[in-house]
Amino acid sequence: MSQPSQPIDLRSDTVTRPTPAMLDAMHRAKVGDDVLGDDPTIIELEARIASLLGKEAAAFVPSGTMANQTAIRAQTEPGDEIIAHGESHIIHYETGGPAALAGCMVRPLTGARGMFTPDDVRAALRPSDHHYPRPAMLVCENTHNRGGGSVWPLERIAAVTGVAAEHGLIRHLDGARLWNACIARGVEPSQYAAHFDTVSVCFSKGLGCPVGSAVAGPAKTIHRVKRFRKMFGGTMRQSGILAAAALYAIEHHFDRMIEDHANARRLADGVAAIEGISVDPTTIETNMVFFDLAPSLPDAAAFCAQLKAAGVWVLPTAPRRVRAVTHLDVTRTQIDRAIAVIAETAASASRAVTSPA
Repeated sequence: MSQPSQPIDLRSDTVTRPTPAMLDAMHRAKVGDDVLGDDPTIIELEARIASLLGKEAAAFVPSGTMANQTAIRAQTEPGDEIIAHGESHIIHYETGGPAALAGCMVRPLTGARGMFTPDDVRAALRPSDHHYPRPAMLVCENTHNRGGGSVWPLERIAAVTGVAAEHGLIRHLDGARLWNACIARGVEPSQYAAHFDTVSVCFSKGLGCPVGSAVAGPAKTIHRVKRFRKMFGGTMRQSGILAAAALYAIEHHFDRMIEDHANARRLADGVAAIEGISVDPTTIETNMVFFDLAPSLPDAAAFCAQLKAAGVWVLPTAPRRVRAVTHLDVTRTQIDRAIAVIAETAASASRAVTSPA
């Protein structure tokens, strides 16, 4: 199988390149010094994000990890306990940040597709006793990465955060892909955000920006977020160049994410028909497709390496699980090509396994 000159990169929606129009907006950005607080494009973006999420203020940060970690550090103290799903991004992909940066424990919950129930939250709450860590924060992730890009129903968000509020817990939303959730469910960002004290959002995923995330919440909290952003080394200078990309994307790339969702469902439908690969297309809600490999095929790492050699880039996430993510740099034609390559690779690998020595 010959490899196409341009790979079909489905590793993540973070791999996108700025469009020419986005680059033009970045080139024309008015900038200042954000460390000194006078970058006009940063100021405009932070006001826009606060408005979109129905919050008093927002802070621009370099990454989603910093967004979550500054929000945690600003609202907890060492020895506190954070309640979150056991498959959450803050547990798996933020290098132990809650423990290292905020001194917090995480109490993991279980539940299908990265979601839990009000009763799960109640059961995790420890008694008010000096022997125990203090339950201080509830974190929900929407969409949920390791849940397959799953979307929290708004009513379920209201229920679990309601229990947290009753018991005095801060509520934080890891909304790195909140934009995808809103598109999938027809919900405004402020409707989800209303149930949380703070919200993180990402610009370099579904919106296709090169860099950047934000945290929104009460002005007093965001003041502390900016303090810890500085402490963690995340305050930048003429970062309005990056903010201009985000402002452009909010205006021009938001509604088009429905195309990514359609491409993900198309990919899932195609892959589901391949012998040795299993995926339930009915579970695909947004732009993420996880599929499992039968023992008749190589393990996920080896299979991904074979796909990469054939021009389709995806990621192994478990010994026999593969993740593919659609985004604005992948067309429907490329999705059809990816399905064909995955089918050819699976058939070839299966023949190699079953052939006599």
